[in-house]
Amino acid sequence: MVDMSQTIQLYDRVRAAILALDLAPGERLTERGLEAEFAASRTPVRAALMRLDSEGLVQREGRGWIVAPIDTAEISALAELREAVESAGVRLSVQRASDADIEAIAELLNAGRPAADEEQGVRAGGDFHIELAQLSGNEFMVDTVRSAMTRLSRTRWLEVRTSEAREQAWREHREIVRAIASRDADSASSLVMHHIRGTNERLLDSLAADRQRLRGHGMSILQ
Repeated sequence: MVDMSQTIQLYDRVRAAILALDLAPGERLTERGLEAEFAASRTPVRAALMRLDSEGLVQREGRGWIVAPIDTAEISALAELREAVESAGVRLSVQRASDADIEAIAELLNAGRPAADEEQGVRAGGDFHIELAQLSGNEFMVDTVRSAMTRLSRTRWLEVRTSEAREQAWREHREIVRAIASRDADSASSLVMHHIRGTNERLLDSLAADRQRLRGHGMSILQ
């Protein structure tokens, strides 16, 4: 029987290390090494690794595991997916969302203005886009956005490293909500697409600027 509490604890700790880049992209992981490092038994280690694999944070390599490389092609593909889904989603939100639901997401946004640090920035940004998708009333869109944000969670840490970046993201989120509240579908859709493209461009620029430094620390970035 799998010890679920140990699995969850191990998953949380390894995931945090990956997101913080303490475990570098491309770094090899072994079940025995994780057992020793985290004082865990083999079954919870395997269960935690399988969960991380489903999130795109680790992957199989032969009989072992590695921390998934940062793949810029995947980042760009996910940005294209998000543009299509989220721009369509806000159009539905303009039609379907109640004033109370829109006000609730505006209050959620204002409560976190702006995120104080990178961890809060990543969490707040991901939560906002998932809540935004919820306004569409389409659960398939919500699932798609949630999955995309999960796969982007590690690299998004690199995009929100500065207070200026977090402030900009917050301002753009606020503009999107205002457009939905005004029932302006064209504006809301355009703002979402602009926000996603801008975020993606800043992230890719950051990765390009940091490529040598990241590689110097043993990190793997795929073009």
